[in-house]
Amino acid sequence: MKSYLFVLRKPAHSGAHVQEMLDIILTTAAFDQKVSILLIDDAVFQLKKGQHPENVGMKDTAAIFNALEIYDVNDIYTEIESLQERGLKPGDLCLPVREFYRKDIAGLMKRFDVIFAG
Repeated sequence: MKSYLFVLRKPAHSGAHVQEMLDIILTTAAFDQKVSILLIDDAVFQLKKGQHPENVGMKDTAAIFNALEIYDVNDIYTEIESLQERGLKPGDLCLPVREFYRKDIAGLMKRFDVIFAG
């Protein structure tokens, strides 16, 4: 079994890209691979509580994130500076995350066999 890290950078509801990445994550996890997610930059908004994208005709990606546990995707990481720069705290997010400082991200990435960045 290989370990996969999916690095997400784009904000929620920024087009089909976010949905496609989540589909790839779920597909990879469905084949019993070890999958983790790192949210940096505007991607931290993907987990922000209280979003209602359906009000503007968009798909609720937060619901997909809530399904990750079913696929044994339990390791979700975020960059502390990305949260701080956007005025967010871990309590503002709909799932628990493990926080890393920007300077420690490269070390985190070294733990994985395959890295997908999007």
